[in-house]
Amino acid sequence: MEALLSRSTISVPDLRLLLLAVLGLLLAGCGPTKVVVEGNFPSPLIEPLPMKLGIWYPETFSGHEFFDEAKTRSDSSWIVQTGAAQVAMWDTLLEGMFVETIHMKGEPGPEQMNQLVDAVLIPEVDELQYAIPAHTNVKVYEIWMRYRFKLVTSGGEPIGDWTMTAYGKTPTAFLQSDQAAVNLAAVMALRDAGANFATNFTRVPQVQVFLDERGIVPLESGL
Repeated sequence: MEALLSRSTISVPDLRLLLLAVLGLLLAGCGPTKVVVEGNFPSPLIEPLPMKLGIWYPETFSGHEFFDEAKTRSDSSWIVQTGAAQVAMWDTLLEGMFVETIHMKGEPGPEQMNQLVDAVLIPEVDELQYAIPAHTNVKVYEIWMRYRFKLVTSGGEPIGDWTMTAYGKTPTAFLQSDQAAVNLAAVMALRDAGANFATNFTRVPQVQVFLDERGIVPLESGL
């Protein structure tokens, strides 16, 4: 009977260990906010350029993400993964811009010279910045990206190298979550990148020289 009525006790060291374990579980549940960017990207409404373009996405591009660490305890850290959305957008854009696109079997170099393409485009996200809302109840985010493009032969010989910027802003503050606002801002930035690239590709001086040397003329202005 005494055994049934006795109360178990926890020593001070055990209590400390228990509190540390609970604290660890709480901290584990307070990780960074993660956003995997998803969106729809329409094909460009332009006449395709009569050339066969090779595409090579480096791992840093196809798996692109950025991490922003919280500055204060009241802020949240963010991990925003744009890689899959980048590939989806650029695949759709380039397939609409050129009469034929081919994904390279490997990085352009001597071993890839047997892939018959006019040129290979290699995109990179050179820099990404974003601005958070001034007030937590206003879910308007801004994202700015700078791309670097390399146009090379299938053997890796340089043809052109240039940069381009893109900007996206959440068009409305009436979204259900901060994650949705960040996602939409990223999608808008990607669409802006696509529009800028489609408009200015043939205006890049190095690209113009390359097209002229090979007699490649935009269908809308040529034949």
